[in-house]
Amino acid sequence: MDIRELIQRVESCYDQSAGTGHDVPGQQLLRSIETQVRLPLPEGYVAKGRGGHGTAAATPWIGLFDPEITDDPKQGLYLAYIFGADLTSVTLTLQLGITRLQDKLGRGETLREHLARKVADIRGQLPEKGLESWAHRPRFGDRGLRPRAYEASSVAARRYEISDLPSESELREDLAYASGLLQQAASVERRWHIEEGESLLSANYEGGGHGLTDPLGTFRPKDSHDYIVNIAAKQQMKTRRHESLIARFGPYIATRGYVPTTDLIHPQDLVLGQHGQQPGDGPQWLVEAKVVRSGNATVAVREAVGQLKEYSYFLYRERGREVPNLLALFTENIGVYSRYLEDHGIASIWQAGDGWQGSSQAVEWEMVTQTDASAADASD
Repeated sequence: MDIRELIQRVESCYDQSAGTGHDVPGQQLLRSIETQVRLPLPEGYVAKGRGGHGTAAATPWIGLFDPEITDDPKQGLYLAYIFGADLTSVTLTLQLGITRLQDKLGRGETLREHLARKVADIRGQLPEKGLESWAHRPRFGDRGLRPRAYEASSVAARRYEISDLPSESELREDLAYASGLLQQAASVERRWHIEEGESLLSANYEGGGHGLTDPLGTFRPKDSHDYIVNIAAKQQMKTRRHESLIARFGPYIATRGYVPTTDLIHPQDLVLGQHGQQPGDGPQWLVEAKVVRSGNATVAVREAVGQLKEYSYFLYRERGREVPNLLALFTENIGVYSRYLEDHGIASIWQAGDGWQGSSQAVEWEMVTQTDASAADASD
């Protein structure tokens, strides 16, 4: 089921006055989301619908969880589509779980003040530009304790009028972006401790981007196991050698004085900055990772050129941003294509046994210490 269709179906059939019985259509739909409804979610995410327990919720919601962060709405950070009490709007929000805190702090003003402080701290350590269009402060139209807690525990949000929903592709793009916000917010929250209920201790953190004390603070490669994706109503197996390549390269390049970032850069694979530079200052490197299949680099090189040039133009030049250096990353030696890529303004690095080799430009940037002899000979 599409995201757009699900939102419209909840709006059309949810009825708070009907209660929470198993024969209530709105409740049936929400309960079915966890086990029966297949949604186009970010890879690895799970969805759960909720319309209340015992008493029907004034603001039903659909939670979207990354199990590596939490799959429990009672605690941790997750995404949710929360419907307004009048069902005319729905808000995609990055939420901080409240139930565990309720057990410690109660349900009143103390809880909301605590949530407001914690949310403000998390938001303050996310990249300001990344939140420009996610600054909506939710108002769900019900003064009950739980809707008000949802309002207080929203880190970032975007509201949609159900009568004027964006296209399915736009909703999916927003969800993908929100998942990036979730990953970064979770990284911030992991740096904290909660002691004796309310006391928050903040670890050393210098803000978003490449100014992180930890050079891998914004580097979170995806799972390298194979996975299934749904494309045009059919299933297709995709290999995650691509993600494994990025996962291996990130820690390596950090030892060379670079800061790898995977957060909030979709659809780009990886962006590099130099250690110690502040966000927006100094040069950047846009990296596209490609798997070389069956020893034939041609397709991988063509795809790398196309995507690097496309992203460089549309995501940087067209938006008035400084155009980054371009770097193609491969699973194995690409031979004479190293010289070809450099002629097009693209450096290259590839796996070589347990180490890394690269083109002459990559050596000049001190990303690698040597190039491959066969590639060098081919350029003479």
